Amino acid sequence: MRRKLVAGNWKMNGSLAANAALVAGIKQGLPADACDVAVCVPSPYLAQVQGEVAGSVVALGAQDISAHASGAYTGEVSAAMLQEFSCHYVIVGHSERRAYHGESDAAVAAKTVAALQAGLVPVVCIGETLAQREAGQTKEIVGGQLDVVLDALSGEDAARIVLAYEPVWAIGTGKTATPEMAQEVHAMLRARLGAKSAEAAAKVRILYGGSMKPDNAAQLLAMEDIDGGLIGGAALKATDFLVIVEAASGVVL
Repeated sequence: MRRKLVAGNWKMNGSLAANAALVAGIKQGLPADACDVAVCVPSPYLAQVQGEVAGSVVALGAQDISAHASGAYTGEVSAAMLQEFSCHYVIVGHSERRAYHGESDAAVAAKTVAALQAGLVPVVCIGETLAQREAGQTKEIVGGQLDVVLDALSGEDAARIVLAYEPVWAIGTGKTATPEMAQEVHAMLRARLGAKSAEAAAKVRILYGGSMKPDNAAQLLAMEDIDGGLIGGAALKATDFLVIVEAASGVVL
């Protein structure tokens, strides 16, 4: 059985004081038998949050990684740099990186390979826009994004990634995917993983990243192929984040 994972993506938010208070609140409120928990923080705060989560069950993650090991790549952050801050996870191919920075499927695949080679766990994000969903292209777009990544990996490496399905049309728009709609895509993705390797289909955790919140987390997490959440706005409030963690941990709310 796959252990659920709740990962907070702080995006471009935070301050030294706010970060300390947020992590302290999360650590204090974690249930005794919590699911896997991570916080993915802006790069300038990796050192601070490394210290804040030390000795706890909260894992540290970064929000992006370079496909290059080192060199003349101003502004980029390498896998080796992330390792020095004890990062366990790194988000790869987030919809905002794809939309605002022009990251292609091939670039996402290269970053996934770089993360795996360094022993990091890439949280590979895939998802479709509203126009693509309304055109009936969800399977084609999302499946295609995944296939480019899987084509760059061995079956063994494919089993080491985490997937995050983030329907772009359901993030900050007021629109929501029903648990059944999300499950349909997650099941399709698991079948796609199975075509690569049975091990990947069995082991890979597929997170839902379409505005999972305290009021919809339990319903989404009850779906067979939803193995956790990649949390945006709700990850910035310890109380909200903890409700989602509790739902993923099987705590009766």
